[in-house]
Amino acid sequence: MSVLFVAPECTPLTKTGGLGDVCGALPPALRGLGVDARVLIPGYRDVLEKISARDPGQEVARFALLGFELRLLAASVGSVPFLVIDCPQLYQRGGGPYQNGQGEDWPDNGLRFGLLSKVAALLGSDGSPLAWRADVVHCNDWPAALAPVFLSQQAQRARTVVTIHNLAFQGNFDASLTARLGIAPEHFSIRGLEFYGRMSFLKGGIAYCDAVTTVSPTYAQEIQTPSFGCGMDGLLRSRREALAGILNGIDTAAWNPAADPLIAERYDASSLESKKANKRALQQRMGLPVDAGIPLFGQVGRLTGQKGSDLLAGAVAELASMGQLVVLGSGEREHEGALRGVAAQHPGRVAVQIGFDEPLAHLIEAGADLFLMPSRYEPCGLNQMYSQRYGTPPIVRATGGLADTVEDGVTGFVFEEASSAALAAAARRALAAYREPAAWQALQRAGMARDFSWSAAARRYADLYLQLATLEPV
Repeated sequence: MSVLFVAPECTPLTKTGGLGDVCGALPPALRGLGVDARVLIPGYRDVLEKISARDPGQEVARFALLGFELRLLAASVGSVPFLVIDCPQLYQRGGGPYQNGQGEDWPDNGLRFGLLSKVAALLGSDGSPLAWRADVVHCNDWPAALAPVFLSQQAQRARTVVTIHNLAFQGNFDASLTARLGIAPEHFSIRGLEFYGRMSFLKGGIAYCDAVTTVSPTYAQEIQTPSFGCGMDGLLRSRREALAGILNGIDTAAWNPAADPLIAERYDASSLESKKANKRALQQRMGLPVDAGIPLFGQVGRLTGQKGSDLLAGAVAELASMGQLVVLGSGEREHEGALRGVAAQHPGRVAVQIGFDEPLAHLIEAGADLFLMPSRYEPCGLNQMYSQRYGTPPIVRATGGLADTVEDGVTGFVFEEASSAALAAAARRALAAYREPAAWQALQRAGMARDFSWSAAARRYADLYLQLATLEPV
């Protein structure tokens, strides 16, 4: 079974968030099951620099698409073969995969990711420029979601899967882009790409793919409702038979407190006493008074309304009265400013660092006593799984993957209402348990015993690929 895994970002070559982590972890897990999974990504500047340092990369094809001359480079990262689109006009520039250095979307993103989808479709058709052709093209989020539209125009084609990592990001562009990308006019309709007068990459992918997956079972149900469907709930309900929620896993090698090189002292479920060294190191790192007895809350993630950053800011005064709080993240300026402001009001109790710092993220998971995730919605979430693995029980809202992975009172604490008051009440409930050492260690160990590896998800995807491949000859 040959699978082309199409992604706009993928660790360790390029990453802006959880999508990159997922796309870096699932392909090697699939290959471990015997699936010939290969990753297709754009050749951003940092990607080309990294593959050049690891593996010079071999040119395996050279052709023209959408008016651009491009090369396809092959390189290996660990056990996974990568195919990298080298098109300097579209990808070799400063900034990140989606935005420039000022945080503004690249104005030609529709063309940049339209080309990614077009190349993916080519590799899933009889016109593949390689000796290899995908049986299944697995598209991750809107930047890859036009591939099923392009493939629908092919007589012989690969089957297609679109995974929705976050329905709020849809890839909506001016309708004129349809012609520029060479998409047949009949596809711009209410049943296809058209979305409130614009063309939508994600809507097109959902409409034309053979299977739709999301990253948790609860999120698969939520997005079929008006509250979470972002305008596409009707389409998703119409495709409910093709829709499945497959819970993400985590990289259990990178996130393992017993072997983590980024924390102050390693530990496991039988040596929880060593966790205190990480708490001390975290307090020192963030300029907080070193006190083993004071409860320490941690939070890592994007500072946005989706993630409940405003709910956290509204609960800071009460959280600060209970213990200390450390926040690491970046996002929307209003949320960054609000959290900086409340930190200034509670010196010695609240510390906020804006930006991303991988070693600090690991230290927060290891050093905090409790981890906060008050998300308004959360397709899957990774940090609540990291925190359980690190013996740091999470306090989460009952939504999406948070509801699927945290068992209230057993491995963490779950609250329903999206409010600062509900978050604070859950924190008080958690602290009542924290003050009972034997019960608290039982809760920590229950979370650390959970299996959040990619094994289960990889098996589900491998089964889905086989099911699709046997529908009919392609």
